[in-house]
Amino acid sequence: MDRELSAATKQAHKRKRFWQIGVAIALVAAAIFGFRTLITPSIGRSEIRTATVEHGPVVATLTASGVVVPEHEQAITSPIQARIEQVVRTSGEEVEPGDQVLLLDRSFSQLTYDKLKDEQEMNQHKRVQLRLQLQKKLNALESQLAIKRMSVKSLQARLEDEQYLLKIGGGTQEQVKQAELNLRISQQELAQLERDIASERELLKADEQELGFTLAMQGRTIEELERKMQQAEVRATHRGVVTWVKNEIGSNVNAGDVIVRLADLSSFKIKAAVSDAFAEQLQTGGEATIRVNDTDLNGTIAAIEPTVTNGTVTFFVALHENAHKVLRPNLRVDVYVTTATKPNTLRVKNGPYFNSAHNNDRLFVVRGDELVQIPASTGASNTDFVEVEGSVQPGDEVVISSLEDYEHLKKIKLD
Repeated sequence: MDRELSAATKQAHKRKRFWQIGVAIALVAAAIFGFRTLITPSIGRSEIRTATVEHGPVVATLTASGVVVPEHEQAITSPIQARIEQVVRTSGEEVEPGDQVLLLDRSFSQLTYDKLKDEQEMNQHKRVQLRLQLQKKLNALESQLAIKRMSVKSLQARLEDEQYLLKIGGGTQEQVKQAELNLRISQQELAQLERDIASERELLKADEQELGFTLAMQGRTIEELERKMQQAEVRATHRGVVTWVKNEIGSNVNAGDVIVRLADLSSFKIKAAVSDAFAEQLQTGGEATIRVNDTDLNGTIAAIEPTVTNGTVTFFVALHENAHKVLRPNLRVDVYVTTATKPNTLRVKNGPYFNSAHNNDRLFVVRGDELVQIPASTGASNTDFVEVEGSVQPGDEVVISSLEDYEHLKKIKLD
């Protein structure tokens, strides 16, 4: 038959039961904690970059690519149609005023020059011949005029005789009228001759002026061609460096073709280009910063080209220190055009995190051993700093490296 358990035995069974339940609870807690550890993402501190939020100015900029070019550059064009005969100076060589750079063959222009000289001499002979012909015609008309004047005088005397005879009864009225008619006809012919002579004199003057103009224009053309032929010995007009020269000996060039470029390397400017989508933000006189390696140079936008080429707008920046020692021709530089200025705002160093279009309304801040996502927004920015607003506070440590794989999470554990 069964016996009732003693109190000591019952107490031992109860302690054993409590111990089993405690172990089970501990195992369950450990399992839950371990599972949470497995499903909660983490990231190492060495894998992220952070920056501290602070007060300070933020200058919003527009980034463009640029190249250093000489501030003053001269393009020398071919004065005539010619063939390149000799290259005296090559690219990179320094030249002084008067130094020859190229020699052009002048044979074609010489033929044109000789032809113009011959035409001018022919026109000069033509001018003499015309003057002689017109003078001969004038002499004949003046001879006729002298004869006609004598005829008028004779007819005037005849009219007076007829009038006297009529008065003494020795003549008739018809004879007087006939004498008057003959005199008027002769006077009209005399007046016509005088007008013809005046017209011939004006014609002679006009023809001489026309030939004079032709000779003058030919003279100027010959002088200009002489000057251009002298310029066929292409020479530098000021001190500088040959940046480019057409060095293909034997090649033909037309009048007006650029054959040499000279640059004054004592001062420089920046030629920059930016997408036409930002064209409205460019203004003449606007401030710009030029970054050459680790050196920043200030300047202002001096000119903006009115045309768009291949989707880009070209503009030029005049530097305040246009002779700085870091400047070199054709050196690639970064150009930051100022579009807005925030003198005192919350800012943080710029980084890859802010380049994502999905990160405009939140930030990850360090909270102990976690990264916590908080609502925030960005404003003005440049390559150095970004303006931040929202729940962020001065002194907050903000992640500035890329977190593309964690954008959907509210918290991330730091290892």
